[in-house]
Amino acid sequence: MTDELRTHDGLTLRYRSWSRNPDTTLPPVVLLHGFAADSRLNWEGPGVVEALVARGRRVYALDARGHGDSDKPHDDRYYGESLMARDVRLLIDRTGADRVHVVGYSMGAVVALLVCAEDARVGRLVVGGIGAGAVEVGGLDTRAVPPELVSAALTAEDAADAPGRTRAFRVLADTAGGDRLALAAQIRRVHRGALPLERIKVPTLVLAGQDDPLAVRPRVLADAIAGAELTALPGDHLSAVRDPGFAGALTRFLSLD
Repeated sequence: MTDELRTHDGLTLRYRSWSRNPDTTLPPVVLLHGFAADSRLNWEGPGVVEALVARGRRVYALDARGHGDSDKPHDDRYYGESLMARDVRLLIDRTGADRVHVVGYSMGAVVALLVCAEDARVGRLVVGGIGAGAVEVGGLDTRAVPPELVSAALTAEDAADAPGRTRAFRVLADTAGGDRLALAAQIRRVHRGALPLERIKVPTLVLAGQDDPLAVRPRVLADAIAGAELTALPGDHLSAVRDPGFAGALTRFLSLD
């Protein structure tokens, strides 16, 4: 099912929900996708949604501002993970639950950390596709892919002109049918301040691809969150989420209470 939210700054965001014979004693799961992806590409395609609903979970997945079927303004002031975290709290309101589990990947993982640090309704947390950068630079590892280069890749006339490692983001945006100007606006507003990791007190799982340049040294992140667990998976930033072990690890972790 697809529905919509109206944000505090006037945008319309779409989200999807799934359930099949849900166990209503279990908290719903909120899924937050990565940069240039959307809820279908990040969560339905790799089988994460199916793995969760098969275990009786109610699942919600938001298309972040600038992504998927949500509004895509080109003005930088509409972007940044802090605004996205505010949007997620609206979605949690919409679930009507007093307790939820939150799963985020890449950009969505940064958003998930911000939500969990502020919202007592989050009972368990899974973050994937990020590592030491979340501790050392405050979000996505901009040392590996500088935002100004990603912006240049997204706004280049030809994908062949995209510099180096940033070409993968251009290809992903084009494959997903993304609005490249909206995505460029988001990457220019990427979170750079310190994340309040010390305020996260809930059970947390960190998932990282062994060859992911944006999730290097994930143990640094796991150690910065009290009691967090770490699972390393085969793959890089784009392929780790599609490894069967990704869905398996998060569904097992979220079923522990």
